Amino acid sequence: MKKSIGSYPRVRIEGGGRAVVSQAGGVLLVETVRKAGLDTAISAALRPWRKPRAVHDPGKVLLDVALAVAAGGDCLADVGMLRAERAVFGPVASDPTVSRLLDTLAASGEKALGAIRAARAEARARVWKVAGTRAPDAGGSVTVDLDGVLVLAHSDKEDAAPTWKRSYGHHPLMGFVDHGP
Repeated sequence: MKKSIGSYPRVRIEGGGRAVVSQAGGVLLVETVRKAGLDTAISAALRPWRKPRAVHDPGKVLLDVALAVAAGGDCLADVGMLRAERAVFGPVASDPTVSRLLDTLAASGEKALGAIRAARAEARARVWKVAGTRAPDAGGSVTVDLDGVLVLAHSDKEDAAPTWKRSYGHHPLMGFVDHGP
């Protein structure tokens, strides 16, 4: 890490090093958030919910939860996997801080939801403007194909049942976006 700019540190990748980053794929998501301006937009939108002496920015906390979900997390405590990679994700709030923020936002109801939606719309508009005629909706339509693929995995678990293809494994759902040439 060189220096922190915005919500997340800048990461420089070099070959031949010895350090390993287990969540390196998250770098792409962090860079997308940064380039789209979502980090600054959501931080500005959630400023009313920031406590006067708070250490963690509510916008970054919410983005960290989204990154944890994108990395395979399924509960709030899974932000811990981001916490383990400080060089990539910067300082990550503790589990109680994350939980308190989400309780506060949920209690605010439509006001908080409106602020989050406005920040997302601002980032989306910025990306579409930069994309110009190559924006996904420039041709008038966007096709999203949701599909699953069976990933085979042997299981000796008690009461494990075979899939519809009479094998064992899991069925991740994937989404593919096609907006033409």
